[in-house]
Amino acid sequence: MQAVVLAAGEGTRLRPLTEEKPKGMVEVAGKPILTHCFEQLADLGADELYVVVGYRKEAIIEYYGDEFEGVPITYSHQREQLGLAHALLTVEEHIDDDFMLMLGDNVFRANLADVVNRQRETRADAAFLVEEVPYEEASRYGVCDTNQYGEIVEVVEKPEDPPSNLVMTGFYTFTPAIFHACHLVQPSNRGEFEISDAVDLLLASGRTIDAIRMDGWRTDIGYPEDREKAEERLIEERGEVVDGPGETEDEDAETTASEES
Repeated sequence: MQAVVLAAGEGTRLRPLTEEKPKGMVEVAGKPILTHCFEQLADLGADELYVVVGYRKEAIIEYYGDEFEGVPITYSHQREQLGLAHALLTVEEHIDDDFMLMLGDNVFRANLADVVNRQRETRADAAFLVEEVPYEEASRYGVCDTNQYGEIVEVVEKPEDPPSNLVMTGFYTFTPAIFHACHLVQPSNRGEFEISDAVDLLLASGRTIDAIRMDGWRTDIGYPEDREKAEERLIEERGEVVDGPGETEDEDAETTASEES
């Protein structure tokens, strides 16, 4: 399956970490955020990676080159950061079948395979990994309303009065039908072409979108403290020790080395 990673953002809220590098190159537990994304997509069976770049794109292109662990990479340039639907359209010419979409500022340790399997099994028009959050936090995200069958019936971007506490996490599968919807999206009040509006257009046309509840965790790296939170979570996973910002080593290997000496 093809995979698209959106990594064009400037990451202004992550400053000073992003003053000289794009958000996707900020390190979490010794690896750029994008490396975490690429590793998981490769594990999910991605046979092609399409990476949408923008701000300081050269840093990403020079670091990864034209492949990641044997998976070819094609870069697409979003010249203006005008929203996720706008970013997705930059890869339209390359996508010819169902594909995975991941936002390149998230670190996941979750059931992403369930989303991919649902897409393959049911031939849904889309499947989203969704997370249940406290109602008071839901207004910070794209909020999903679902029916009794677990299908999404509406997506609202950062609503004042959320219809539910299920939010989009930044991992999706789509058919190419999403591109037609993105072409029809009009700028939001923020002046951006929102992916949530494209999703609503899919729903209005009778398409089916399944919601898969997250089992595990994910951290959206929006602020410096989010990076710290993700690193703390990774430390809790056996075998990872973080010595300092951007530095990690394997705990078991360290123990073994000390025993041998």
